[in-house]
Amino acid sequence: MSHDISALRKFVSPEIVFGAGSRKSVANFASNFGARHVLLVSDPGVAAAGWVREIETVLTDAGIRSTLFTGVSPNPKVEEVMTGAELYKSSDCDVIVAIGGGSPMDCAKGIGIVATHGRNILEFEGVDTITNPPPPLILIPTTAGTSADVSQFAIISDPNRRFKFSIISKAVVPDVSLIDPEVTETMDAYLTACTGVDALVHAIEAFVSTGSGPLTDTHALEAIRLINRNLEPLVANTADPVLREQIMLASMQAGLAFSNAILGAVHAMSHSLGGFLDLPHGLCNALLLEHVVAYNYQAAEDRFRRVAEAMDIDTRGMSKAEIKRRLMGRIVELKRRVGLEARLAQLGVSVSDIPYLSGFALQDPCILTNPRKSSLRDVQVVYEEAL
Repeated sequence: MSHDISALRKFVSPEIVFGAGSRKSVANFASNFGARHVLLVSDPGVAAAGWVREIETVLTDAGIRSTLFTGVSPNPKVEEVMTGAELYKSSDCDVIVAIGGGSPMDCAKGIGIVATHGRNILEFEGVDTITNPPPPLILIPTTAGTSADVSQFAIISDPNRRFKFSIISKAVVPDVSLIDPEVTETMDAYLTACTGVDALVHAIEAFVSTGSGPLTDTHALEAIRLINRNLEPLVANTADPVLREQIMLASMQAGLAFSNAILGAVHAMSHSLGGFLDLPHGLCNALLLEHVVAYNYQAAEDRFRRVAEAMDIDTRGMSKAEIKRRLMGRIVELKRRVGLEARLAQLGVSVSDIPYLSGFALQDPCILTNPRKSSLRDVQVVYEEAL
């Protein structure tokens, strides 16, 4: 993985306000964008946790009207984006605010695209398909996390194709991300584990990606270090504000890394699972992780050694085979300790699904930056090992 020193590198990120209480500045930012009427996008779980009401109140107190849209599924669907865009138009909104995990945030990105183009969100699949700038977008993540709040990705489910498609564009990087660890207080241990391992996968995949480089590597390695040290204790004690802040920071850094270095086969394969069987994204990533690491290891041995070191494995004097074994062991141990040791078969994946899943995974843009080139058979074998 020798990088051509002369290759140009781009790095995009939103304006970020990180820290306890940062969500409360939402009205200031909305006002700066000239907001008179905000579309507030969220989901039933976040609303039930009380965060939606708080944001509505902050906006109302600043004299900003808001209309609420919470019709978002865990894997946001094409029709949900279209319904939200209708509401944006019919309510004469001018700014979008989303508070939630990856699903409401991705849905909000989709709504913004449709609002300024007036065409179906399906037409924007792929890279740089967006011509009109979407309305101002402010994101407040409630998980740590998917990092949709710092990324140039939006992932939407098309139930007709049973396919999760990707929209990749600088235009879906939000204008502002208010990253507030206090908001993750309402996550239970299981969601903390799922989204924390998702962030770990982001960091590992970004670090070994063919798109990695000096602008992303530091973020990726620091995220791996933070998650390796803090996720287990946080899952055991989700009320600890210091640990929460560490994992939120890790999630942000993992997001900055993957948004700019792109991802790999874990994400390609988990997008396929999420689209085909409507399974939770973080869990899919967790179940595939060590199997993809094993497959990719030979193509990026030096990079994986540095991943192992970031996971506090002292690799001095170890053979390549030993480093691989220790890294795989640590990943499996971390997953077990946070309670994510299910296998794909337990989630209802059957052998007969694998040809479909593999075909969809090879259509995902993330497969292009995976360090090892993958054939249909390669992907099938990895799914089989994870069954």
